[in-house]
Amino acid sequence: MHIHNRLTDARGFTIAEVLIASVIITLAFVALATVVPIAGYGVQEGYQVSTATFLADQKLEQSKNLPWVGSPANDCVGISASSTAAPTVPGGSSCTNGGTNIAAGGAVTWLADEASVTNFPGYSRSVRVTDCGTGGGCAGVTDSGMRLVTVTVTYTQGNATGTVGTTGPKSIQVQMVVSQR
Repeated sequence: MHIHNRLTDARGFTIAEVLIASVIITLAFVALATVVPIAGYGVQEGYQVSTATFLADQKLEQSKNLPWVGSPANDCVGISASSTAAPTVPGGSSCTNGGTNIAAGGAVTWLADEASVTNFPGYSRSVRVTDCGTGGGCAGVTDSGMRLVTVTVTYTQGNATGTVGTTGPKSIQVQMVVSQR
């Protein structure tokens, strides 16, 4: 009978119980309010890194599929003269790719630097090609029939609200060795 009386008791909660419950709920909401922006930043950072990696891989695939054969000399991958120069067709060679013809020393237009990647605002992309047969080679490979393609994608870091962050630009770099066919 004691249980039945308790269920039908109309007294309700005391003011102390209501205040304690309110404090607990308020603390929970404050904790959530501090976690949500951090989680949003993590999602934003993941999106930006994934996009930058996609853009780098896209350019690597393009460079891998460019014509580069020894006879007749058709070199559309090119070689960068320095770490700051986009690739050009090496001397003694030319490039024919589809309807495009580029003479020796000419810029390999499809691997040119992009200050702003089309349809991806805030991202820039550069490609550098190193001849593995010169200098120190490419990670132990010293063969003039191999080239190290390095793609760097730079982006402006955003935050959870979509505005520009304050830490400055970030970059990712992807490399691949391609061989002459």
